[in-house]
Amino acid sequence: MITSTTWSGKRYAVLGLARSGQASVAALLASGAEVVAWDNSEERRDQILPGTGRGTAREASGGGGAASGAALPHTPLHQPAAGPPPRAGEELTLADPLETDLNGFAGVIVSPGVPINRHPIAAHAAAAGVPLIGDIELFAQARAELPAHKVIGITGTNGKSTTTALIHHILASAGIPARMGGNIGLPILGQEPLPEGGVYVLELSSYQIDLTQSLDCDVAVLTNITPDHLDRYDGFDAYAASKARLFAMQSPDHAAIIGIGDIPSANIARELATSGRSEALTKIAPGVCMDQSRWPALQGPHNAQNALAAIAACEALGLSNEAIDAGLASFPGLPHRMERLGVHKGLLWVNDSKATNPTSTAPALQAFGRIHWILGGQAKTDDLEACRPGFANVVQAYTIGEAAELFETLLRPEIPVARVDTLDAAVQAALTVAQPGDTVLLSPACASFDQFRDFEARSDAFRALVEGLE
Repeated sequence: MITSTTWSGKRYAVLGLARSGQASVAALLASGAEVVAWDNSEERRDQILPGTGRGTAREASGGGGAASGAALPHTPLHQPAAGPPPRAGEELTLADPLETDLNGFAGVIVSPGVPINRHPIAAHAAAAGVPLIGDIELFAQARAELPAHKVIGITGTNGKSTTTALIHHILASAGIPARMGGNIGLPILGQEPLPEGGVYVLELSSYQIDLTQSLDCDVAVLTNITPDHLDRYDGFDAYAASKARLFAMQSPDHAAIIGIGDIPSANIARELATSGRSEALTKIAPGVCMDQSRWPALQGPHNAQNALAAIAACEALGLSNEAIDAGLASFPGLPHRMERLGVHKGLLWVNDSKATNPTSTAPALQAFGRIHWILGGQAKTDDLEACRPGFANVVQAYTIGEAAELFETLLRPEIPVARVDTLDAAVQAALTVAQPGDTVLLSPACASFDQFRDFEARSDAFRALVEGLE
């Protein structure tokens, strides 16, 4: 776990107790901070109490709904049979920050899933002069006390997970201590600090960048910017500006790597160049021809761009060409991203649940022939134009979730489509239509939150349905 004396003796509120929120609470308590934590889920509130194992906890009254602000008497978390008692001064209070006087707090740590553009916590914290931050900002604050290290930050609408995992894999294959976190894998605060010379590789969503103020990446990477998450921003320009902040937080001589295949990303690269950062800037142009035959998990033009960004990042850290080539060749690929689940009932089943917008679905539609395409969920755009180049490969589409009706309407003039509403119904429908040798592809082009906790839960559900076919 990463801790910091910076937080000792200060008060923080944590809103949202999923993985990053739980890690933030644990790191703050271990550092001697006082924490007020809350989640609308009673299950998550229950989890955080025994999970801390430190100090005392008070849950504000209110019957599990919004907290009233009144605290119950201290209830010890520690049981004598659990070993030595916790250190004095570490304290957790369960209470809704909206019902808490935030004056004097050092910060409100907000889960990236909290829509700060419309959630009342933003105004409540601002009224008390308290910054809204995230777990990545806490990591940035802790860096000065960690053994000497480097940080690579990767953002972008599409490709950032693959690029992040690929960079981490190349580093690890080369024998360089590395940790991967942020928007992928385990929360970075919950992982053990690296020894001197290590590299933290962080996938950063726009939401996480919005909640970060001081992360100076030694290498910052932008893969691309296409319309996404527009419900959280005042238009596409504001979304692109969020991505650009990753570079604004950097020292001028730190490396910036930008894919320039879209206008917003190209504009960011141009602004960096004109501001005197051209020597530290690497631009990744689209359509570069590469021999990808030695990289089985990195096929297709989109992965050529991901590989080029990873190569540039590793070169910026001084890795040799031999070490980079070895890592590219042995990279196993990512779960949930064009993941082959195997052949069942004579059909190839492919899990691309991480494709949460049309642009990220497009490569999968061009990677297979005779596709039975399962798509839908919470739509991020009202069109599927980015997917059009792959329509010729689609035998039949099956629409699910909130976007089922919209996507059925969009696709019906182009390809055969059936509105089936749920994932299990889509699997059964595909089985009745598909012929041996066809591919059943879950590539939703949508967020998952209408029917699933997250894209991983959607992925797990699809995998279970496929495995149940045997």
